[in-house]
Amino acid sequence: MTFALDPRLAADTLLVGDLPLSRVLLMNDSRFPWLILVPRRGRLSELHDLSRHERAALIEETARAGEKLKSLTSAAKINIGALGNIVSQLHVHVVARFEGDAAWPGPVWGAGMAAPYSSAAAQELVRDLVVALGLAGA
Repeated sequence: MTFALDPRLAADTLLVGDLPLSRVLLMNDSRFPWLILVPRRGRLSELHDLSRHERAALIEETARAGEKLKSLTSAAKINIGALGNIVSQLHVHVVARFEGDAAWPGPVWGAGMAAPYSSAAAQELVRDLVVALGLAGA
């Protein structure tokens, strides 16, 4: 099956680039530096839909994304989750958290209204993420 990004993910995010398995997206909410990794495979909704090798690759890509995001943002904590209750396409959230952020210490989901990045701030963060993750660019 051909990979197609869920329209809701596409609408809520900015493209960062592609890792070997996953498309890397930046959630367009400046309150939380927040990456989403989406395996570029067709019709996946569960982690167990990936092969053993792909599951291992997704875990490594998630760890790498978390490490780089924490380094770039000096976050207090990196939250990682794969819920899929609203968007069933398999995707992993990698969220930089800070004491006193808009949702601290609770989860980011459903915490107020998103505050989109300015164009300049988005371009700068995407550029920094591309470099940190060693991507060809978006």
